[in-house]
Amino acid sequence: MDKFSGQKSAVQYLYPPIEPFDRRMLDVGDGHEIYIEQSGSKDGLPVVVLHGGPGGGCSPAMRRYFDPNVYRIILFDQRGCGRSKPHASVEANTTWHLVADIERIRETLKIDEWIVFGGSWGATLALIYAQAHPGPVRHLALRGVFTMTRAELDWFYGGGAGRFWPETWARFCELIPEDERDDMIAAYHRRLFSGNRTEEIRHAKAWSAWENALATVHSNGATIDSPAEYAHAFARLENHYFINGGFLERDGQIHEDMPKIAHIPGTIVQGRYDMICPPASAWRLVQNWPNASLRMIPVAGHALSEPGISAELVKVMDRLGRGA
Repeated sequence: MDKFSGQKSAVQYLYPPIEPFDRRMLDVGDGHEIYIEQSGSKDGLPVVVLHGGPGGGCSPAMRRYFDPNVYRIILFDQRGCGRSKPHASVEANTTWHLVADIERIRETLKIDEWIVFGGSWGATLALIYAQAHPGPVRHLALRGVFTMTRAELDWFYGGGAGRFWPETWARFCELIPEDERDDMIAAYHRRLFSGNRTEEIRHAKAWSAWENALATVHSNGATIDSPAEYAHAFARLENHYFINGGFLERDGQIHEDMPKIAHIPGTIVQGRYDMICPPASAWRLVQNWPNASLRMIPVAGHALSEPGISAELVKVMDRLGRGA
């Protein structure tokens, strides 16, 4: 999902690589342990980074959007993801478990107030967390906004994006019998949770490939073969969340609950040609968020590593680091 092409590399805009000063596993109950790391300044401005998916994981590159002399950078792998255990588990794994985990991290690290930084599903989770716990949130820095509505899921898994990428959509659909293609999320769910490891991996790779193929504005629609273990966790967790509507009480819940966080400042960085999370959701969000600004990046898709998105995110975090 973080591949890109173009004349400039996103790396040009990022801070140099740094190593964490703290790595640990945190027992969050329900048989889950989550991986947490801290880097940058021990006494710096805290920022927690929420990765995408659901089912992705944090990576060293995510540390590089923040000046390490200014920020105390907290990354973690959500339940079932990355280095968290048990791997790919969907048991006791819902949005509300993750919201509770974020609060437990904050309390464990003795942080009173922090910036919440998230993209794609990470933006979804950031918004839901803030709506549940507005007190500790100093600023919401979001990218590639996804608000877990039925319309957004229908766009990406119901053929909307497929109208722009018919050949790539056809590859995604070809593993599913025609009489099941009216609900691709449910059709893949049956196969991702079949208990047949070979079948699960095959469909997990196809699920992951469809999303990865559309991540950047310069994509040619080609798919890549993700490692089996990564694809298995990513696809199962993402599908688990999507078939359950993100475990929200009602469609459009995030938008309806925006008055709860209207007072919190926010910045959204959005790719104009984001095929995975189209800009309409970000635009709708700021209509009910008086303290938010929307930065539309003209030639950019969805990926965090799009050069224009990376450059703007670094600018945003530098400004916040200066207290501006």
